[in-house]
Amino acid sequence: MKYLFDPVTPSVAIVAQIERFPVNRIYCVGRNYAAHAREMGGSPERESPFFFSKPSNAVTDNGAMLPFPSRTQDLHHEVELVVALSGEALANKGQELSLVEAKSAIYGYAVGIDFTRRDLQAEAKENARPWDTAKGFDNSAPVSAITPAAQAGSIESATISLLVNGELRQLGMISDLIWNIPELIAELSTYYRLRPGDLIFTGTPAGVSAVGPGDVMEGRIDNLETLKIGFSASL
Repeated sequence: MKYLFDPVTPSVAIVAQIERFPVNRIYCVGRNYAAHAREMGGSPERESPFFFSKPSNAVTDNGAMLPFPSRTQDLHHEVELVVALSGEALANKGQELSLVEAKSAIYGYAVGIDFTRRDLQAEAKENARPWDTAKGFDNSAPVSAITPAAQAGSIESATISLLVNGELRQLGMISDLIWNIPELIAELSTYYRLRPGDLIFTGTPAGVSAVGPGDVMEGRIDNLETLKIGFSASL
């Protein structure tokens, strides 16, 4: 097979491995922590989760110093547990997964930040438009190296947090998820055929707020590699 130009395959590092994890699609879950649902003006009740996506090339390696995104005056951080998918359940099926199949499809976990152009998101909501420019822009999904599930310990009991310039902004527990990880995977598989290489951003705890040029963010989840991302000081 010949291509018109060399294809680019976005990928994420894997802890202590030379091989990298090729990214197929990035799925995100909205308002999956009760406190965050409240701060965004939503209901904390256990309604069906809703999903949106980012392009696979939105991933950015850990430690990057990024240009500040264009076309926004209100960029927000949202630290999240990222679930990386692989395994036979996806290769052989991928749709309508049971909870057991969903759990078996988990390859590993990482720390991610869902950067959001909040002003563009608010404008899109007001005009009933898609969120693409608010959520799916370049470098909007930095991800730490993936820790295989067997090495991550009890992820459900882990603490999740985010610091900006050393100041704590977000803090929560993975156990606070309204929809747990197997439930999210199973539900998502009723909308899409999930494939090896998919990433799921599972939701963010309360405390999202604005960041600007020169800020440095650290996303932390117990037993996972810390994610550290910064923005260059000038626009």
